[in-house]
Amino acid sequence: MNAAPSHEVLSAPLIVEFPFTRSLGPVQSAFLTGLREQTVLGVTASDGRVLVPPAEYDPVTAEEIRDLVEVAQTGTVTTWSWNGTPRRGQPLDRPFAWVLVRLDGADSALLHALDAPGPDAVRTGMRVRVRWAAERTGAITDIACFEPADEAAPAGAAAPHSGQFAEPVTGIVARARLDYTYTPGRAQTRYLAALAGQRTLGERCPQCRKVYVPPRGACPTCGVPTDEQVEVGPAGTVTTFCVVNIKAKNLDIEVPYVYGHIALDGAGLALHGRIAGIPYDQVRMGLRVEPVWTEGGRYPDHYRPTGEPDAAYDTYKELL
Repeated sequence: MNAAPSHEVLSAPLIVEFPFTRSLGPVQSAFLTGLREQTVLGVTASDGRVLVPPAEYDPVTAEEIRDLVEVAQTGTVTTWSWNGTPRRGQPLDRPFAWVLVRLDGADSALLHALDAPGPDAVRTGMRVRVRWAAERTGAITDIACFEPADEAAPAGAAAPHSGQFAEPVTGIVARARLDYTYTPGRAQTRYLAALAGQRTLGERCPQCRKVYVPPRGACPTCGVPTDEQVEVGPAGTVTTFCVVNIKAKNLDIEVPYVYGHIALDGAGLALHGRIAGIPYDQVRMGLRVEPVWTEGGRYPDHYRPTGEPDAAYDTYKELL
C-alpha cells in the first residue's frame, strides 16, 4: 500500500476589512457633534437616570428619548483592565488601561482609555478627566483618552442642553477590520495543492455520495469523514449569478461584471467564481463554462463559456 502524499502545512495572513456607513439620528448626532465641540452630552431616561453615551431608546420602556443634558468632563473609574500590548488603531500606542468612567452628572459608565504609567497607578474609584484630541471631527476618538485628575469631589449635576450645534455631524463611517492567520486542514491543503496544478479536487461522502468542492474533511449532512478524493470539472454549469455594479477597493476589474455559482461536472454543490468572456447581460442560468488560469495563478482567474449548449434545468436544479 502506498502512503498518502504529504503536504507542507500551509498558512496565510488574511484581512477582512470593510467600511460601514451609518446615518445618525438626532441623539447620536448631538452626542458626536458635542464631542467635536468639547461638550459631553447624555440623555435622561424615563426613570430619571442620565445615560452617557446616550441611548436613542429607553432601556426600560423602549420608547424614544431625546431629553439631552450636558455632563461634566471629570468622572470616577468604576472598573478597569490593563492593556500591556496595544493593538493597531487603539487609542494609545503605549500600554494603557481600559476603564469604565462614570462622568459627574451621569448614572452610566463610558468605556475609554486611561493614560497611566502602569497598572499600579490605576484603581477603582480614582478621579479622571477627559483629554481632548487636538483635531476633532465628531467621533468618539475626539476624546483622545482619560487622564488622572486631582479633583476629589464630583463637579455637579447634569444641565439641560438643546443639542443644537452649527454644522451637525449626520453620519459616520466605521471601518471594521479583522486580521488573522488561516491554516487549512488536511482536506483544504490537498484542495489548494491540486489548484496549484490547475486541477479541482473534491471529496466524496461514503454515505450520501455527495462530492464536496471545496472539500471540508467531513460531510456536514452525514457527519462522517470524507477521505475519497474525486477530481471534478474542469467545466461546469452556471446555476445562479449576480451582476456587480459597485467597484471594490483594490480590485482591478471594471464594472459591471458577473459573479456566479458554478456546479463543476461531478461536484455535489456549486462554488462561486467570476464569469467573463461574454457580455454581462448574456450570462444566464444553465450556461456552460470552463476555468481560465493565469500564468502562475493558484486558482482560476475567471470562467468563460465553453460554447456547448446550455444545460437543462433538471440537471442542476438540485444544486441551486
